[in-house]
Amino acid sequence: MRAALDSIRAHAFRSFLTTLGIIIGVASVIGMVSIIQGLSFAIGEQLQGLGSNGITVQPYTPPMDFAQGRRSRLTQEDLDLIRYRVQGIDSITPIMYSQSGQIRYGSQTVSAQVIGTTWSYQDIGQYFAQRGRFLSDSDNRTRRRVAVIGEQTREDLGLPEDPVGEFIQLNREWLRVIGLTEPKGEILGQQLDNRVMVPYNTLTSMQGNLVFPNMQIQLTVADLDRMDAITAIIGRLLRSSRGLEPDEPDDFRIQTAEQLRSTLDSIINNVTVVMAGIVGISLLVGGIGIMNIMLVSVTERTREIGICKAIGAKRHHILLQFLLEALVLCLLGGAIGLLIGYGIGALAASFIPGFPPAHTPLWAIVLALGFSAVVGVVFGILPAAKAANLDPISSLRYE
Repeated sequence: MRAALDSIRAHAFRSFLTTLGIIIGVASVIGMVSIIQGLSFAIGEQLQGLGSNGITVQPYTPPMDFAQGRRSRLTQEDLDLIRYRVQGIDSITPIMYSQSGQIRYGSQTVSAQVIGTTWSYQDIGQYFAQRGRFLSDSDNRTRRRVAVIGEQTREDLGLPEDPVGEFIQLNREWLRVIGLTEPKGEILGQQLDNRVMVPYNTLTSMQGNLVFPNMQIQLTVADLDRMDAITAIIGRLLRSSRGLEPDEPDDFRIQTAEQLRSTLDSIINNVTVVMAGIVGISLLVGGIGIMNIMLVSVTERTREIGICKAIGAKRHHILLQFLLEALVLCLLGGAIGLLIGYGIGALAASFIPGFPPAHTPLWAIVLALGFSAVVGVVFGILPAAKAANLDPISSLRYE
């Protein structure tokens, strides 16, 4: 090991150029992985706020029906069917996502997501009022013109810190603010505080002659162990009520928070593997460069090898010396690339507005250094074997 380090120090600049391919390869892999895993880590934290006991039922139109102008919808009958026929539901509410509405207060006009819902959404969506109150069941029954707004909407409109009692306009309809929700931040790039929530029946009446409102159904289950069973029951009930044949696809989608999390994790992991494989090609190029330089080093040190063998060095001593030299070169390059890659990832994440901080998992560090070691061994074997097989007499005569 000492001989290997002495050789590297003796040719410091050449050693740096030799490891440059490894440094670039490892830095690229670590930088890319830290950015993607940082995004994954942030998404995982955000999805925890959705709750693990939530189920969302959405309409789904098969591509063939969509091309023919048909649209699938969820109706009040579907909501009642799930509410009264499925056991084990803790809370359930209809959700209507309106197009981004124009919200006006005084001279300020902003765009916000308008949601029609009921009092149950407070528990299902984890929206709690920091000022005033949330929507009530009587608000929905009597179609009151009231609204609960998010913190971002309040700031954009220039409303006071306690906006309760103020009046805002939603698409020319006056609404009285009855509550301000606690800040929730962003999830998957969507601002959760730029929202206006109104009673479901109120928003339906404001839609005019819209016969089929674009409804979703969200619910929570009391027992997590029955999540799969309840999901299956809902699927069977909706298929039966819609008269779907066994060979017909569902015209609805049932999704849980865990399914969404696992789907996103799978996508991000696949992207990570593909990108790491593409960038990892540079590591192979770096390994070839190390092999070439090590072969040059064997030629330069032929007389040294002959002297070592003449005074008693065995074949495995020479093999180990050159193999360790290649291994040390790769590990040094890997360590330097690791630091540079983390710096690149952190710098890139900081320059992208709203992007989560870079996160480098332990497996990426181990993989980068381990792959560097493998490159050193694999591409160092040939030069080391060539050095070990040199004839001592011929080596001493080498000029």
